[in-house]
Amino acid sequence: MIETRHLTKRYGAHRAVDDLTIQVTPGHVTGFLGPNGAGKSTTMRAILGLDRPTSGEALVNGRRYAGYRRPLHEVGALLDAGAAHGGRRARDHLRVLARSNGIGDRRVDEVLELVGLAGAARRRVGVLSLGMRQRLGVAAALLGDPGVLLFDEPVNGLDPEGIRWIRHLMRDLAGEGRTVLVSSHLMSEMALTADRVIVIGRGRLVLEASVRELRARFREDVLVRSPERAELAAVLGAAGASVTTEDGALLVRGLEPAEIADLAARRQLPVHELTPRSASLEDAYLRLTEDSVEYRAKETAR
Repeated sequence: MIETRHLTKRYGAHRAVDDLTIQVTPGHVTGFLGPNGAGKSTTMRAILGLDRPTSGEALVNGRRYAGYRRPLHEVGALLDAGAAHGGRRARDHLRVLARSNGIGDRRVDEVLELVGLAGAARRRVGVLSLGMRQRLGVAAALLGDPGVLLFDEPVNGLDPEGIRWIRHLMRDLAGEGRTVLVSSHLMSEMALTADRVIVIGRGRLVLEASVRELRARFREDVLVRSPERAELAAVLGAAGASVTTEDGALLVRGLEPAEIADLAARRQLPVHELTPRSASLEDAYLRLTEDSVEYRAKETAR
């Protein structure tokens, strides 16, 4: 498990992280979301011991990262795909990391195969594309077969096949009971990948919830289709619902899907579709962080 306890990090008068307490549990892909400057990368760096907290603490499985003798066996991380010597060959970059943690060359070859870089193992890092360097960073994170993984914007530079690959990889890792924390600005991708989300703004916690809980919180209406539309609308309205029509369907607010179904069944009114509709993850995220955006571009006239 990853946890922070009242984590605060100041840079002069600026608080990059402000009294942040979160838990990231095993068995889930947890999306770490927030606007630019919200403190996501600083929090991840504090978890990995790269930034020293001003106060509070960041722990992995109850210990500070610096307390692990061979940390790659406990925690794997991809924070910066460019953090590799450009003149070193891809396989040699991994071998150096592996040796520092007592990991053999066989595992190096395994992770190169896993991320699809076996054919590029002898190429120098400096000539690899951004997407290939991202794959190399994922390979480095997986070297020690750790139970905890952190990825910061892992889809940067990946093509559609690569994005699908890393999505399935993260879900498979979580399915094995590992703890997976992934920071991303791509809400559409997080909607397909994450089971839980942690949203921060200006260094403070805004929301920590499952994606299911988030959808329930931002439920908009229930779309209902019935050949007896007018009669069903009258029944639902009498029960206190707000009912409007759109493209031949009823849009119902104020009643849950089960309540709508029960009312229709009692009146023997057929229902052909009953679909709860929620705001997209992107819309929910924008509403949650509306007051936390520090860098907002000026809107242009349309």
